[in-house]
Amino acid sequence: MADEEENNFWDDIDDDNDDDDDDDDDDFDFDINGDDDDFGDLDKHRKLPVFKKAMQIAELTHALVETFDKTKDIFNLRSQMMENAYILGAKIAGAEGGDIYSLRMENAVLIKINARELLTTTSLCKQQKLCDQDYLQLLRNEIEEFRKLFVDWVATFDRTNDIEDDWGIHF
Repeated sequence: MADEEENNFWDDIDDDNDDDDDDDDDDFDFDINGDDDDFGDLDKHRKLPVFKKAMQIAELTHALVETFDKTKDIFNLRSQMMENAYILGAKIAGAEGGDIYSLRMENAVLIKINARELLTTTSLCKQQKLCDQDYLQLLRNEIEEFRKLFVDWVATFDRTNDIEDDWGIHF
């Protein structure tokens, strides 16, 4: 009985659409290439120096963890470092995706936490002798450069463009 009712339901739907040409493409007015003015420049974050540095850190971190002595990586630092590194760029893109101050600051806090965790993890890598110390120092230097760019980027956030979010945390 249930199958009969289900068939009748779908038959009714099909009957309602017999006059349609099933071409719904005209119902959607957007540019799939991202050039639609309603969305602005969806890739504007890619032009930011802080984003470019985040991507360099991700690449450097990837190259660094590939040199780890896997038998010594008992804390799975390789995965943790990659996660921290990839979050940097993703959160920058998220912060740039909307211009709401509190949302941008939330992303900035997550970026800071992940950058600091990545930096701190380099000390554990050194202690565990997972890789060449010169590579660790290179990553530390890049994170310091990122920090400077990050401070400049956060200074561009517009405090006046915000909404109340009822969570009680005000930046």
